[in-house]
Amino acid sequence: MERYLINYILDDLKKKIVLLTGPRQSGKTTLSKMLSSNFDYFNFDNPEHRLGLIERSWDRSRDLIIFDELHKFKNWKSWLKGIYDTEGVPPRIIVTGSAKLDTYRKVGDSLAGRFFQFRLHPFDLKEIKKNNNPANLQAVLDRLLDLGGFPEPYLEGSTRFYKRWKRSHMDIILKQDLVDLENVQQITSIETLIQLLRKRVGSPVSYNSLARDLQCSDKTVKRWLTILENMYIIFGVRPFHRNIARSILKAPKYYFYDTGQVIGDSGIKLENLTACALLKEIHYIEDCYGEGAQLYYLKTKDNREIDFFVTRDEAPFLMIEVKWADSAPSRNFSIFDKYFPGVKKVQLVKELGREKTYPTGTEIRSAHNWLADFSLV
Repeated sequence: MERYLINYILDDLKKKIVLLTGPRQSGKTTLSKMLSSNFDYFNFDNPEHRLGLIERSWDRSRDLIIFDELHKFKNWKSWLKGIYDTEGVPPRIIVTGSAKLDTYRKVGDSLAGRFFQFRLHPFDLKEIKKNNNPANLQAVLDRLLDLGGFPEPYLEGSTRFYKRWKRSHMDIILKQDLVDLENVQQITSIETLIQLLRKRVGSPVSYNSLARDLQCSDKTVKRWLTILENMYIIFGVRPFHRNIARSILKAPKYYFYDTGQVIGDSGIKLENLTACALLKEIHYIEDCYGEGAQLYYLKTKDNREIDFFVTRDEAPFLMIEVKWADSAPSRNFSIFDKYFPGVKKVQLVKELGREKTYPTGTEIRSAHNWLADFSLV
């Protein structure tokens, strides 16, 4: 399938270095090789390729140079800056990585003004519909819930294949990437943390509770969670508060980029899949249009809650509640409507007989239809 970022990346490569990040095996290398048939490819994990990087001996007659996992190269930012400043483009340069390169840019950002960044997500209903226009979107949603959206297992379509892929995928991240980038020794404890999070998707996470379960400090738990976010295994969604500092202090929820990792009922898996779709769209409008958006959840002191709350340029934009089969609008919409009057309210339902709207503006939508067509642009 032609990935949703390809035309934006092609346009930016004419002027800048492109940094392409995202979860391991989300299709970054495949996408990079689709940009041109005339490329030279270097993967830092390959010893022969590492020597070529040190010697700077790629073929400069090629149209495109791909540097894969370059962030594992010591002082990679300064190294890349030197190449760009002395040689410029062409050839065009794309750098891919399965860790958040912006994390490793924050200190001494020597690449300022020389790059644009894109974050590639796994498949979702919207991207699949745009490429294939399947006749049965409900079946596509079921497949995403069972197998996740990572290209290889999704296209294979086999539950047995997916279970084997999932095990090896996580092993590579924890026992290779994590050690290479973070020098973490407590791999077993982090594996246990992941197992705990798989059962707590959609619920606010208590650092103290996790610390007790893992027999470590809450400070250590927070550091491990940050590492897992930086490695594109999980992402956090925090409660909305107009005082951003207060929202950061409140308990976040964590979701998995791979919906198949979630342990829980079908409704929780649907909530995780919706979170992935919303974050993908937010990253898309940030990376491709330079516009600001954020994903939160809403919660009152007496625990009345809405699953997701999207802001655009810090202004309230959209409330979303996710249900498996409940077509009656959530009573919590009316509570938050007082604080955010006029904000669009959508309840997504997997098993829905009829879509409908109410005088209050609340929309009850089939999850497969809405997730295939929604836009935050």
